[in-house]
Amino acid sequence: MQNNKKVLFKIRNLKKYFPLKKKSIFDRGPGEYVHANESITLDIYEGETLGLVGESGCGKSTFGRTLLQIYDQTEGTTLYYGKTIEELAPAYMLDMIKKIPGQFPKYHKELDELNEIYRGLESADSDLKRAELNEKAMFKRREIEEGYLNMIRIAGGLLASDDLSKVSAILKEKYDLLKQRAKILSSIEETEQKTQMRSRTWDEYYAHLEEDPKYKDLVSQKDAKTREIEDKDKEIEAYRKTLEGKEKFAELEELRDSGIDLSELTGEEMRGLRKDLQMIFQDPYGSLDTKMTVGNIIGEGVLGHGLFKSRKEEGYNEYIKETMDKCGLAPYFLHRYPHQFSGGQRQRIGIARALALKPSFIVCDEAVSALDVSIQSQIINLLQDLKDENNLTYLFITHDLSVVKYISDRIGVMYLGVLVELAESEKVFANPLHPYTQALLRAIPRTDVDKGQELQVIEGDIPSAVKPPKGCRFHTRCEYAMDICANFEPELKEREEGHFVACHLLDVSEEEKQKAYEANKKKKAEQEEELEEMSAI
Repeated sequence: MQNNKKVLFKIRNLKKYFPLKKKSIFDRGPGEYVHANESITLDIYEGETLGLVGESGCGKSTFGRTLLQIYDQTEGTTLYYGKTIEELAPAYMLDMIKKIPGQFPKYHKELDELNEIYRGLESADSDLKRAELNEKAMFKRREIEEGYLNMIRIAGGLLASDDLSKVSAILKEKYDLLKQRAKILSSIEETEQKTQMRSRTWDEYYAHLEEDPKYKDLVSQKDAKTREIEDKDKEIEAYRKTLEGKEKFAELEELRDSGIDLSELTGEEMRGLRKDLQMIFQDPYGSLDTKMTVGNIIGEGVLGHGLFKSRKEEGYNEYIKETMDKCGLAPYFLHRYPHQFSGGQRQRIGIARALALKPSFIVCDEAVSALDVSIQSQIINLLQDLKDENNLTYLFITHDLSVVKYISDRIGVMYLGVLVELAESEKVFANPLHPYTQALLRAIPRTDVDKGQELQVIEGDIPSAVKPPKGCRFHTRCEYAMDICANFEPELKEREEGHFVACHLLDVSEEEKQKAYEANKKKKAEQEEELEEMSAI
């Protein structure tokens, strides 16, 4: 089952807004924003392919780029578990530790204020009041998440202590040790990756490491530092045990988390993780530098991360050719330029560029959309083979439902920046629950249709992402939309095992849905009649 797999990414309430230019220099208002991604919450599991589908402009590509922090996320957390926070020891960890004595005492008071807003929300007697309180709750929740959640993830139940200065002091001592070890771990990882790139077999790889005195010294330093950290951990755990009887201990301890919040990393820290997190871009023509040869394009990241000193270093060309061979590119292509290749070959170059750094996660942004059907199948099979060989995890972004069904383990459906349905691939196609997903599947061109049967389309224009509709974003195009759909945004709920849907209609009876359908149909007919009368005039 999917739930038993290791989580690689835990994304919570991710938002990405793009500010628009003000209409006038005299406009002193806050300005408008494109709501590209809105409150996306999901987990991505290690070794899976998560497909992401939706109409053009719904925010799929923006989500992929924000996940990798190519775009700074506006709000929310993106926890990455490919490494632990203690292995990386990022700067925000120390910042949170230092703030514990002065900031954390306000946490429970602010939490009480949020709960008070929620109680008011439950008893509100008008839509206007509910909307006002809902906005207030969102603002307060964001304030709490940004100010305290990473602090709690790091310290856990220790924050139940009456002496927060002591907690801060012992965690800072541990952080200093973790930071020293993180530098050693980085050097070890770099040495191992360099050695792997220069070795043709695993036996050769291990033999080279055993003969390397610098590597042995690094491992020795790491082991010594790890023992110091373990001693410090014993001291911290002993103190943690003395706090187990405290009132808030269990609640805080449950929130401890080893994930790295990518949104809080510095540019240099994020750059260090780029080797693990790569992207295959949508356009196989525009994403390649026309002035660079294939070998230089594929090797650009390898040189940028210092895994080879220069293109003249021994083993560099052999490694690039080996990577090209894995991606179905002939070695003699090494010195050719992008304009000398077909679309499929260019996409293979893009795949080789991403694969060259030996990542664990790749965002495939419309990786086959610009290719014809026969080439699409070759690239998809290549991606599948590479995934199996290298234990990769994919986020596969596309608007082609036939492709996503073949390659994906799970599928997420996005509409106007919001995730509306998430389930295993078979479930989405066999039992789509959201009206938008149902409409998308009905719109797939088929050959097995009755004579005279027309291709069904989703009626209505896509609303603007600058001023998205209130409530459910799909209600302006939904045949069954009700008053609640127009006023309240639905929550992404688990409707059956592993099947998450954000739709109010699943909470009402079929009779109520049918009444809403008839009412909407009547309203639409009246509007069309009115338009005809106006046209006649």
